[in-house]
Amino acid sequence: MHIQDIFAKHKTTFSFEFFPPNTDAASEELFRNIASLQELQPSFVSVTYGAGGSTRDRTHDLIVRIQRETDLVAVSHLTCVCHNLQEMTAILDRYASSGIMNILALSGDPPRTMANYDRGQDAFRYAEELVRFIRSRENAPDPRGFGIGVAGFPEGHPGCPNRLQEMDYLKQKVDAGADYICTQLFFENRDFYDFRERCELAGIKIPIIAGIMPIGTKAGMIRMAQLALGAHIPAKLLRAVSRCADDAAIARVGTSWATEQCADLLHNNVRGIHFYTLNKSDVTRQIYQNLGVANSEGLRA
Repeated sequence: MHIQDIFAKHKTTFSFEFFPPNTDAASEELFRNIASLQELQPSFVSVTYGAGGSTRDRTHDLIVRIQRETDLVAVSHLTCVCHNLQEMTAILDRYASSGIMNILALSGDPPRTMANYDRGQDAFRYAEELVRFIRSRENAPDPRGFGIGVAGFPEGHPGCPNRLQEMDYLKQKVDAGADYICTQLFFENRDFYDFRERCELAGIKIPIIAGIMPIGTKAGMIRMAQLALGAHIPAKLLRAVSRCADDAAIARVGTSWATEQCADLLHNNVRGIHFYTLNKSDVTRQIYQNLGVANSEGLRA
């Protein structure tokens, strides 16, 4: 299903994100976990895309398998980094031939082992350029072309300290042909509401879905801040975590915090909620169920 149809069909979307494991056995287990989400009827699931060659192949294989063997709508991430034009073309051709019609277009970062990588070798440096390229493809499995998502940053893009200029860049991605925006994770909903309002002021009218990642362990919380390049963790949440005796208690706090976030977002008419699962769908499944949403049927327009 094209992402435009998903947003037309659902008043509020619910989606889950996974990353491809490094082994065949882990990939098989992850596929079973993803397939089990069919009973929840999420709007879609997405799979991340690393700069390393092996994980890229696993992303392709997992996305195609989800498309062929489940009833889930699959969205594949695609990054500019470490790709020439021929490779980009081949990837999109493969997706088109497999019926994959939705892509999250990202600039991406070089792998840590390639700290001195020259981005000048890439066909595209910025997500806006990738969006234009994807939009130009004429062999997409839908007459409207591929469905395209782009990233948004409620707390500010780490590579652009000028928040006014940041919105100009986001508007350029949207004008290039994006269908929706999926935000980076955040823990304070007011950051999301401010971002949503600034998008409105910038003339951005496409759906904006909120990225939510529950805290599961203290080490995981620290890692989240690193992965999100400085995501703000509220003092109230830090205080609650500091009171916990072990990771099991921290997981309960994280689940409760994320549930309250999602409930407030729903109360304030969020267009969608995107769960960053870290491949632990049991936690995000619990949050989803805590919201009282039996399945996405109940939130259709």
